[in-house]
Amino acid sequence: MLNGQEIKHDVGGNVTKPRRTKPLKESQGKIAALFLLPYMLVFFIFRLGPSIAGIYISFCKWDLAGSLSFIGFDNFIRLATDTNFYISLYNTLIFFVLTLPPLIVFSLLLAMLLNQKMRFKSVGRVVAIVPYVLIPAVVGIIWNWMYDNNFGILNYYIKKMGGDSVQWLTNDKMALISVAIVVIWSFIGYNMVLFLAGLQGIPRSLYEASMIDGATKVQTFFKITLPMLRPITSMVITLTLINTVQLFDQIFVMTNGGPGTSTLTMVQYLYTSAFQNYEMGYGSAIEVVILIILVCLIKLQNKIIKVDEGA
Repeated sequence: MLNGQEIKHDVGGNVTKPRRTKPLKESQGKIAALFLLPYMLVFFIFRLGPSIAGIYISFCKWDLAGSLSFIGFDNFIRLATDTNFYISLYNTLIFFVLTLPPLIVFSLLLAMLLNQKMRFKSVGRVVAIVPYVLIPAVVGIIWNWMYDNNFGILNYYIKKMGGDSVQWLTNDKMALISVAIVVIWSFIGYNMVLFLAGLQGIPRSLYEASMIDGATKVQTFFKITLPMLRPITSMVITLTLINTVQLFDQIFVMTNGGPGTSTLTMVQYLYTSAFQNYEMGYGSAIEVVILIILVCLIKLQNKIIKVDEGA
C-alpha cells in the first residue's frame, strides 16, 4: 500500500499499475436516498406514525366518532383491574410455550434433513416453505374445514380408526392447542430456512476435524452444530415471540377468541376493545402494554441466550 494506492504483482513478480479506490460520489448517495424514499415514506406514514399516535391515544378517551379527550392514566388503571386482560395475557404466554419448543426442534431437524445430500431436497425445501407464504386467513379457513366436528378430514380418519370425534375448536381445553398446531405448521418452513442458512454457514473443516478426533455424531451435534447455531436460535426465538404476541389472523378466523375466552389473546382483545366496543383509547393502552411486554421479553431472552457480537 503506497499513498493510499494498492500495489499488485503479476505472476512474474512485476509490479502492475496501481488502482485507486473510488469513493462514493455525492450523486450516488442522492440516488440511493431516492430509491429508499418510497419505503421510508410508507414506513413513517403507515408504521411509525400510527405507533406514535397510538401511544398518545392510550392516554385519551375516543370512540372514533367524537373528539379526543385526555384522561391521563385512566386506561392503564382500568387495565390493572380488567379480568379479560389478564386472561388474554395468560393465553398469549401459554400459546408461546406451546409453539416455541416444536418450532425450534422440528424446524432444526427438518433443516438438518434437507441439508443432507439427497434427491429432491430442493423440492422438499419448496414444499416446507409453502405454508408460510399462504395468506393467514386462507390457512385459517383450510384448517377450519379440517377441524370440523362432523365433516372434517381429521375426525373422519379418527372415526375410521375407531376413535371418537374430537372437538378441536369447540372445546375450551383443545381450542388453543388446535390453533397452536396451525401456527406451528405455518411457521416451521420459515424457521427451517433460517436454520438451513445457519447450517450451511458452519465450516466443513470443523466437522472433518471432529471426525479425525473420533467424535460421534451426537457429540458433533452438541459440541459444534448447536453452539454455531446460537445466533440463529436466538433469532428464531425472538421472531416466534413477536409472531405469537402479535398473532391475530388465524385466531380471528378460526375461533374469534372462543369458546368463551379460551383463545382470547392480547391482540384479539385489542381488536375487540378498539374496533368492536369502539374504545380506541383503551385498545391503544393494550397496544402500549404489548409493546412493553415484547421489549422486556426480548431483552430477557437476549440475556439468557448470550450471542457473541461478532457472530
